[in-house]
Formats: sequence, structure tokens, C-alpha cells
Amino acid sequence: MAYECFNVSVADHIATVVYDRPPVNAQNRRSRDELIQIFDDCSDRDDVRVVVLTGAGRVFSAGADIKERVGMVKLPGDYIRHNRVTREYFYAVADCAKPVIAAVNGPAIGAGFYLMMSCDIMIAADHAYFQMTEVDVGLSGGMKFLSKHFSRSMARYIYYTGRKVSAAELYRIGVLSACVPQAQLMVTAMELAREIASKSPLAIRKAKAGFNATEEMPERDAYRYEQTITVELAESEDTREAQRAFVEKRKPVFTGR
Repeated sequence: MAYECFNVSVADHIATVVYDRPPVNAQNRRSRDELIQIFDDCSDRDDVRVVVLTGAGRVFSAGADIKERVGMVKLPGDYIRHNRVTREYFYAVADCAKPVIAAVNGPAIGAGFYLMMSCDIMIAADHAYFQMTEVDVGLSGGMKFLSKHFSRSMARYIYYTGRKVSAAELYRIGVLSACVPQAQLMVTAMELAREIASKSPLAIRKAKAGFNATEEMPERDAYRYEQTITVELAESEDTREAQRAFVEKRKPVFTGR
């Protein structure tokens, strides 16, 4: 399917989603609607086991399209509908049934920073930087995303000041899983995607669901929930195949069942 703001390709069980809305991949209503559809589709597709999200050009995403916001409130309910779509735009990525790798090719600003933080695993080119500019343009949002990934002080520092934070710094404090030269970004992302795609798709889907479900649970309840996943997996063809392959010292062949 053709999209106006994204290029999507699928090969070897990996969906590559490229944000392509020149010049800076600013997020407007059309791009939000399209991204929701893309990630909902990826959740349902049997030929997709992992998603890699990146940007075209020199910027991952410069955030919300401020030009679109000027004069937005015209009819009752306009801003309510806008906010609903904006929320689901980020959660379409976070809730995608398949793991999502952010391959951040350049600056991720404001809502572009949230979009990255909606992904399961984040890697970035070493020239990329990250910035929250909401306060400077009279907006609000992203505080919860920041609080999940940063200390109390650092989250507020980033938000209140709007200062740029480098990819090297985010890698140093453990927010990014890798910080690599631009030329190695997609190579690194695809190597990681292939490694994940080689595992049982059923087990990986259950693992992502488990991470999402247990995020807000008390530790004891979370562990109990994880044990129910183990029970479910124990009855699957993939688990039986994994165990046979382990004993027989061969590579398993998974079917996702």
C-alpha cells in the first residue's frame, strides 16, 4: 500500500518504515493517521516479526507541524479529536505486537523524541541530538515518556530548558542501546532486527505483551503474570521445536504457533 508520508517495505520478516515528509519529517494529521495504520497492519501481518522505524533525510522527526496548529481550533471538538489521534499515534508504536527498533538518523525533537521513546529498542547515529521544545512553543506533552527513561532530575532538566542532548550522552546513561556512525546505523539496526526475527515469533510477541502489561504492576503481580505466559508458551509448537532443537544441537525452525 502506498502512503503519502512513509515508505514501507517488508523483507525477511522485517518491516522497514521510513518517515518521509520533507524537509524535516514534521508530524501532521495525515502522517499520524498513516503511522497508526502502518503499525496496526504490522501487528496483524504474519510476514512481519520486527519493525525498524527510521527517517528519510537528515532529521528523524522535528516534532509536531506547528504550521498545522495555527488556527486549528475552529469547530467544537477539533482539539479533542486532534489530541485523541496524537495519543494513539504514539501508542500504535508502543502497543504494536511486534518489537520496534528506532534507528534515529538525525535530530529527534519534541514529538519526534516521543516517537523514538515509543519504540522498544533505540539506536542512533552519533551526530543525532534530542530536544524537548514544548515549553518554547506553548505546548505540553511527553513528560511521562521522559520519566520512563530518565531520572527525575534529568527529565525535568531536558523539559524545562529545551537544551539539546547528544546521542553520545543518551548512550552513556543507558537510554540508547547503540550510538554508531551514520554509515553504520541501518546496518546495526538490521543486524539486530534479523537476530530478533530469527527467534520464535510467538515467544517474542508474548514477551512484548508481557513487558507492556507488567510495566505498571507491582513486582509480585508482574512475576505471576509472566508465569502465565510461560504456561501458555509451554503448550506451543514453537516451544516444543525450540526444546527439540536444543537437545539435537540444531537451529530451530519456528512457525509462530
